[in-house]
Amino acid sequence: MADEPLVLGIETSCDETGVGIVRGHTLLADAVASSVDEHARFGGVVPEVASRAHLEAMVPTIQRALKEAGVAASDLDGVAVTAGPGLAGALLVGVSAAKAYAYALGKPLYGVNHLASHICVDQLEHGPLPEPTMALLVSGGHSSLLLAPDITADVRPLGSTIDDAAGEAFDKIARVLNLGFPGGPVIDRIAREGDPDAIAFPRGLTGPRDAAYDFSFSGLKTAVARWIEAKRAAGEEVPIADVSASFQEAVVDVLTRKAVRACKDEGVEHLMIGGGVAANSRLRAMAERRCEDAGLTLRVPRPKLCTDNGAMVAALGAEMVARGRSASAWDLSADSSLPVTDPHVPAPDADSAPHHSHSHDHVHELSRKNLYA
Repeated sequence: MADEPLVLGIETSCDETGVGIVRGHTLLADAVASSVDEHARFGGVVPEVASRAHLEAMVPTIQRALKEAGVAASDLDGVAVTAGPGLAGALLVGVSAAKAYAYALGKPLYGVNHLASHICVDQLEHGPLPEPTMALLVSGGHSSLLLAPDITADVRPLGSTIDDAAGEAFDKIARVLNLGFPGGPVIDRIAREGDPDAIAFPRGLTGPRDAAYDFSFSGLKTAVARWIEAKRAAGEEVPIADVSASFQEAVVDVLTRKAVRACKDEGVEHLMIGGGVAANSRLRAMAERRCEDAGLTLRVPRPKLCTDNGAMVAALGAEMVARGRSASAWDLSADSSLPVTDPHVPAPDADSAPHHSHSHDHVHELSRKNLYA
C-alpha cells in the first residue's frame, strides 16, 4: 500500500555493512557488504578493520539498495540506523552516515536497538508480531531471552549469557578444531556427518538451583577443548564430525529448553528465534520439535534475515513510523552497550526532534552534493 512507510535502514554493529529498504512489512531491498574475509586471517573480528570496511562500503551499498528497491532517496519517509549495542567505531560509521542522509534529505532519523531489530525482522517473513512475543536471540555476541509486549517501546530481558555467547563458543571450538572462521556454518555442516550422542558434553546452567533463563557456554567450551587436547595428547585421531555434532547438540539443547520454559512460564504462545546462530539447522529442527510438543508457534526468519542486515533495522524503523514514535535528535550517538530495554533512542523532547529551517538550506545542498556525487 502506498501509505505504508518507506524506510531505509543502516546496520554497522559488527563486520557487515547492511542497508535495507522496507515499505511497511514488505522488504524491497537487502544489500550487504561483508568484511568477514578480511577478519578470517585474524581468527575473529578486528574492530578497526571493521570500521574502515564500513567507511568504504557505505555509499556504494546504499546506492545498490536504492537501485534494487527501485526508489529514489527523496521518496523515503525516514532513515533508521543501529545505535547500539555493538562495536563503538563500527556503530559510529553507520550513525554518522544515517544522520548525513536524513539531514540532507529532510527526513526523520530513528536510532534503533540492534537486538530489537533482530526481533522485528520476522515481520518481513511472517507478518505482524504477536504481542507479546518471546524472542530467543543467539549470535556471536548475544544469547538472550526477551519478552516483547511492544517491539517499539517495551522489550524486557528475561535472561542472557553470563560469559561466552553461543556464537562465540562456536567460533572458539572451530578454532580448536582448525576449521577456520566463522565457526558456526562449518560446524553445522560437519555435524551432519557426526553422532550428536557420541560424547556427553555438559549443559551449563541447567541445574535446579541455576538461573532459569540465563546462559553459560564457557564451561562447555572448556570441556570440549580439554576433550580434544586429551585425544591429541594420547596420539589419537580426533573425530571432528562427532565432536562437532555433540558440541552443537549441547548448545541447542540448552537454548531451546530454556526458551520453551520461558514461554510456558510467561504464558506466551509464540517463540521467535533470531540472530546469526538462528541459521543453524539443528537449532531450527530441535526448536520446531520442542515447540510442537509444547503447543507453541515457532517463528524463525529465513537464514539471510537472521544474520546482521539492514532489512531488520528498516523493519523496526518502519514500525516506529507506523506507530508514530518520535524521531531521534540530531545529536544521536552510538552506544556500544545500549540496553535492549531501549528499542529506540527518541529525542528528549519534540523541539529537539529532527527538523529543518531555511537557514540550513545551504548545508542541505552541500550534503546532497557530497552524498550523491
